[in-house]
Amino acid sequence: MHEGITCQGRLISAAELGWLRDWIDDHRQWSRHRLTVGLCRQWQWTSSSGRLKNYAARSFLMKLERRGLLSLPPVREAMRRRSWFKSFSVDSIGMASDGARTALSSLKAKVDFVSEPITATIEDLLPVEVTLCSTGSPEESLFRSYLETHHYLGFGKTVGENLQYLVRDRQGRDLACLLFGSAAWRVEVRDRWIGWNDAQRQRHLITLTNNTRFLILPWIKVPHLASHILSKILHRVSIDWENKYSHPIHLVETFVEKDRFRGTCYKAANFIHAGETKGRSRQDRDRTLSVPVKDVYFYPLHRRFREDLCDPDGR
Repeated sequence: MHEGITCQGRLISAAELGWLRDWIDDHRQWSRHRLTVGLCRQWQWTSSSGRLKNYAARSFLMKLERRGLLSLPPVREAMRRRSWFKSFSVDSIGMASDGARTALSSLKAKVDFVSEPITATIEDLLPVEVTLCSTGSPEESLFRSYLETHHYLGFGKTVGENLQYLVRDRQGRDLACLLFGSAAWRVEVRDRWIGWNDAQRQRHLITLTNNTRFLILPWIKVPHLASHILSKILHRVSIDWENKYSHPIHLVETFVEKDRFRGTCYKAANFIHAGETKGRSRQDRDRTLSVPVKDVYFYPLHRRFREDLCDPDGR
């Protein structure tokens, strides 16, 4: 390999890849997290605010490993993240305060038992409360469990920048979960609709987010609730993103399976339908994998979004 390869939008020369392999081999005793931080520092991989791009670097290393180009140390068993409810036990409840035991038991019950159907009007639920789930919190565990149990795609594992929202009504009852993650690297209909070139996309893709999961819990039967929740979160998602990752969001994208959904809530929330995908996956490098065709929707967060996304100077 003389010309190098491209991974995650970054061109890596043969010399750089050779150095990376040797560097990992020289630090086999390091955890994957420590390698990620070290790589960010070695390559000065930081955001405009100076923060290390840990998530991007971890994704980068894992993609190279999946392609057989390097070998990472095994994940340390002691560091494997366990679900909050998997570590939930009678002993842990007994050690907690009375208030904590009540809260823990209540959260556990929410996952173990399906709630009674809610068929009220949306006015009966307002104002809804939107909670941004923090890592390791009970809300994050509820969020994960709801998606794993009730979303047709499950939850999987988040890689890269993302926000997780849990939505409740004014009585504190859980209503919905929304996951916003990194935008897809290359989507023909999107790239044509925005009008940017490859260099502009590489520079500004981090200012897009993909609404990869939206779940209204199956026992919630409330007309217009989904579009109301979308509108409420769209007013805050860029601020939340900047608070967490030190850069704003200019455009929200989402992909809706044509054979499964009609995209009604996105249309009601003023998303723009820009076309459809060609039925290929980002994993389909050989163009042989067939996946469901999806409608592509966008929601610009301000009027000058195209100017920002096509800015050659990378503001």
